[in-house]
Amino acid sequence: MEHPDHAFSELFEQLGLASDAAAIKRFIDNNAPLPDDMELADAPCWNEGQADFLREAKEDDADWAELVDQLDASLRKQ
Repeated sequence: MEHPDHAFSELFEQLGLASDAAAIKRFIDNNAPLPDDMELADAPCWNEGQADFLREAKEDDADWAELVDQLDASLRKQ
């Protein structure tokens, strides 16, 4: 399956969040690190719609899945 290329900032736009570099860094700094045993979509920083989007992107191996993985990794860094 070929995945369209999306920029990391576009994932933030899709989630309804500010998507400039400073806002992305601030979001990650404010919400990391997530506990190892917490699924990304279960993090308290998401509303229900955002959490559903993140779950569906992973479950359906959607074109956003790679960026969701990148976001997950970014929120797990200490």
